[in-house]
Amino acid sequence: MAFLSSFKSTVFLWFLIVSSCGNTEKQPKNNTVSQNNPIETPQNKPIIVGANSIDEYIGMLQGKKVGVVANLTSVIFKKNGHTHIVDSLLALDIDIKKVFAPEHGFRGQADAGEKVKDGLDTKTGLPLISLYGKNRKPSSALLKDVDVVLFDIQDVGVRFYTYIATLQLVMEACAENNIPVLVLDRPNPNAHYVDGPTMEKEHTGFLGMTTIPLVYGMTIGEYAKMINEEGWLADNAKADLTIIPLKNYSHDLEYSLPIRPSPNLPNDTAINLYPSLGLFEGTNINAGRGTEFQFQRYGASFLDSTQYHFKYRPKPNFGSKSPKENDKVCYGADLSEIPRMKEVSLRWIIDAYTNSTDKSKFFNTSGFTKHAGTEKLQQQIEGGMSEAEIKATWQSDLGNFKNIRKKYLLYE
Repeated sequence: MAFLSSFKSTVFLWFLIVSSCGNTEKQPKNNTVSQNNPIETPQNKPIIVGANSIDEYIGMLQGKKVGVVANLTSVIFKKNGHTHIVDSLLALDIDIKKVFAPEHGFRGQADAGEKVKDGLDTKTGLPLISLYGKNRKPSSALLKDVDVVLFDIQDVGVRFYTYIATLQLVMEACAENNIPVLVLDRPNPNAHYVDGPTMEKEHTGFLGMTTIPLVYGMTIGEYAKMINEEGWLADNAKADLTIIPLKNYSHDLEYSLPIRPSPNLPNDTAINLYPSLGLFEGTNINAGRGTEFQFQRYGASFLDSTQYHFKYRPKPNFGSKSPKENDKVCYGADLSEIPRMKEVSLRWIIDAYTNSTDKSKFFNTSGFTKHAGTEKLQQQIEGGMSEAEIKATWQSDLGNFKNIRKKYLLYE
């Protein structure tokens, strides 16, 4: 018990420091590590993530063969750092059979969309099974030597961020094979609002498996409850689901991630702008990949240079081996000083479309529909609708979702 107690430390959350090759005209903000700067609630109580409440879930794992769905964010915080949950559980003699890796891989080095390969973890020797390659859902064969699956991944609360799709497919596979699922909850840095177009059933896929808005305002634990209870698993199955909740958390609380959740979300600003600038992923516009300011700027060589004072040149770097507009001068906007957003903004994508010198090459229609969740948004932008007019068309769906969402909230 003394060993276990050492893990029940106060969670210290720091601003993230990142370093990658790219443009050097200025340094990204929000990148200073402070080991003495915990994020605290209004009651001055630090947030405790689910992973840190080991005494609440260790009994579910002892004597069991365990599969873990994890990446580089799956850590247990301590006063002077953190340890990966896989390393911590192995130290507690938990029998981990394999690790399932989502998009970007177990150590978080793969580019967005880059297939992740199976292999062995060099540190632990555990088998690594990719859920972002030929398999996106664990097969019965892969689960045959597993008694329980633990899921612990940091989400950012945006529908096309694929970790929630991995969660749903893991829950579905476990339900089909009568294997309990244990979700360790973590804060959502974009949980303070609900906004954006709602995914339409005919466009569902790995960038959006359910009919939820672009920003859904729930932690990954709350969302797991919704998946389970709303009948979103195949054949209306239900997983044997346990959630280890956060402590001292509320949705409105600003949360600075201590570890970048994926290669191209390096800091708080990028994460906060991701719901809005992520829509550029379905266009031919560069959204900062290939620079140190991923999802904090946008631009392209075919935007009207007379309308923009800002320009930059993307080049291959960590997380982006072949960025859009590679080595071309991109004209656009720098958003790295934008205050914290509380809504999805369309003003930048409308601005870019309006000032495109070749509108025929602006949209990647298939990709944009997958990200937006609907064909309507592209049609609305091309039709010249204003941001206010477009957002008015979302309100009925948003109201319906919010009523459903209330049933599954674990926090204020």
